[in-house]
Amino acid sequence: MIESVPLSQVLHPELSTMRARAANRGRIIFWQTSVFAALLFWIYGPTLAHLVAQWWKDPNFSHGFFVPLFSAFVIWQERSRLTAVSVYPSWWGLLLLALGLCVLIVGQMGAELFLSRLSLLVVLAGLMVLFLGWSFFRAVLFPWAFLVLMIPIPAILFNQITFPLQLLASKVASSTLPWMGVPVLREGNVIILPAMALEVAEACSGIRSLMSLMTLAIIYGYLMERRISVRVLLALASIPIAVAANSFRIVGTGLLVQYWDPEKAQGFFHEFSGWLIFVVSLIMLYLLHQIIRVSLHEEGERS
Repeated sequence: MIESVPLSQVLHPELSTMRARAANRGRIIFWQTSVFAALLFWIYGPTLAHLVAQWWKDPNFSHGFFVPLFSAFVIWQERSRLTAVSVYPSWWGLLLLALGLCVLIVGQMGAELFLSRLSLLVVLAGLMVLFLGWSFFRAVLFPWAFLVLMIPIPAILFNQITFPLQLLASKVASSTLPWMGVPVLREGNVIILPAMALEVAEACSGIRSLMSLMTLAIIYGYLMERRISVRVLLALASIPIAVAANSFRIVGTGLLVQYWDPEKAQGFFHEFSGWLIFVVSLIMLYLLHQIIRVSLHEEGERS
């Protein structure tokens, strides 16, 4: 006589085995991650400590605190999709890992902080490819690439960017102020007004608001827009918006000097105008996004 056996009894041992394997794999991944995290902290501890100190002391790079937090947020938000990615470890990760360590050695020997910090991202990419594969690395490419924004650019490149921005801002201001009845004489980055001379210094070049606005534009695009093309457009649009807003700030300072009080224009109102102009830049970025959405919506209805 043949007895029927419930299907649950047949599948139960297999399910238990699969769960045990999954739990064992999770423990292995946890310990691997812990070991490599400890090694990375041991190798890059001084580099990261100096990086955080620069974020804290240098206002030009204070946005760096938000970059790793946002990358971690993106990974956490995409955790369900990442767990579904097939894991195919690749030995190419060893090449990336070796490249990252070589960059670290070169950076340490040459006292080049940018290379030492950049090597951390290369090492992270190598570890992901080595243990999780290219598919997983492609899945986390955006939060990994976003970490580049937390690394301050080299001083040589920084100076090559700031001085042209200083000249551009002074040119725009010296061309705009005469329309408002303010006589101007410009000599390089110095704007000579009847009441006093205004120097467009490095702090007033707009590089600070430019990097901060670009970082926020990328964050805003990720959170508020699904189309990649629009995200890229918003990130690129942050550059002219920041430059224009900083030029308006200098124009406003010139108007205060001419029509109110030169001393007050250089005090509290000068610092306050920086925050005000940055808020205006964010509003301009938001309005641009709305215009793009309306335009794309109208084109979709026509088609």
